[in-house]
Amino acid sequence: MTAPAPGTTPVIAIRGLHKRYGPLEVLKGIDVTALPGQVISLIGSSGSGKSTLLRCCNLLEDSQQGEILFEGEPVRWRGSGLHRHPADKAQVVRIRTNLSMVFQSFNLWSHMTVLQNVMEAPLTVLRQDRAEVEARARELLDKVGIGDKADVYPAQMSGGQQQRAAIARALCMEPRALLFDEPTSALDPELEQEVVRVIKALAEEGRTMLLVTHDMRLAADVSDHVIFLHLGLIEEEGPPETLFGAPRSARLKQFLSATEPA
Repeated sequence: MTAPAPGTTPVIAIRGLHKRYGPLEVLKGIDVTALPGQVISLIGSSGSGKSTLLRCCNLLEDSQQGEILFEGEPVRWRGSGLHRHPADKAQVVRIRTNLSMVFQSFNLWSHMTVLQNVMEAPLTVLRQDRAEVEARARELLDKVGIGDKADVYPAQMSGGQQQRAAIARALCMEPRALLFDEPTSALDPELEQEVVRVIKALAEEGRTMLLVTHDMRLAADVSDHVIFLHLGLIEEEGPPETLFGAPRSARLKQFLSATEPA
């Protein structure tokens, strides 16, 4: 990756983010900055707050305190604490449009073909020209290796193929950043590698990505920066060679030891 110029505006900036569900505080003051072209992986045990952080970033969940900025523009809020919500619906739509999310469970529409799934959001949300969207969608399906599946339905595909279709759908929105929430955890090892190859190729293209993953090898291979979350806090962060090669905290050492292949 080419280093961003000094003073480059982050695509995503999160400052002092807190998130709670009733009395349970899941995020306890998190700072994350993703510069253009940067790949950031979020790792940690189940319940550490990784997926919640990603969903707060994309405004799928309301946070109770802290700032979220998209390309320097702060999210506007009304209310406070558990009653804090985004104040501007149009701003929320615009931010979500530019932060495409890929979910663990694919979330494809079962009644639509793969091509229709990929085209739907640009047509209905962005109101783009159908011929242009279809051409882009077919190109993206070729890019992720399932161009021959354009006219089949999700149920007729393997999990790995469905996840690659979900990635093509996210890319078709031409987002400023991609958010991946455990994109390979529902797949068996062989199908997982199909998706890993696509994610690595996207990283090599210089796309801005936030990646929640249980796959330490993937995090090490594609990331510019890795964040280890523990109990709602950033326990340790840094470049992958440091985090995986010379971890400082006892908790991270324990976590990495437990995730090493047998």
